[in-house]
Amino acid sequence: MTEPTRKEIEAAHDRYLETRRRIMAGDLGWEALAEHFTDDATFIDPAWGRVRGIDNIHSFLRRSMAGLGDWSFPHEWRLVEGNRLVAAWKNRLPGKRPDGTYYEAQGISIMLYAGGGKFSYEEDLLNMAHIYELVAESCWTPGPAVNMPPQCPPR
Repeated sequence: MTEPTRKEIEAAHDRYLETRRRIMAGDLGWEALAEHFTDDATFIDPAWGRVRGIDNIHSFLRRSMAGLGDWSFPHEWRLVEGNRLVAAWKNRLPGKRPDGTYYEAQGISIMLYAGGGKFSYEEDLLNMAHIYELVAESCWTPGPAVNMPPQCPPR
């Protein structure tokens, strides 16, 4: 098996980002991101824990992102080494502070490229305490569609 090129990995990530852009625009549901993963992929979320397998990732994305349609996740930068991609993004809540700055927290994704335009692993890293502080500061309140993560997620 040949090692994937940086260009191949970046092209797969560009397609992932385009799907995410369409989701944030309201054209697709969050479960559409599952198409960018292999059937046996693993996704690790700081609040929801470890999710294995494409069907479970599909369900996790739909459930975990329900009610967050007014949040956005702008991409900032990425690095590629071998088959690993590290991407930085913002977890941005709706609205702005009186000084015009966003209510946002840094997020990092570590992804493993598996070939064929798909990733076999994603681990999202962010400071959940910071997210809770931003929710309080912004006065954002979850609507009835929001699903809370499990109290003891699988790690």
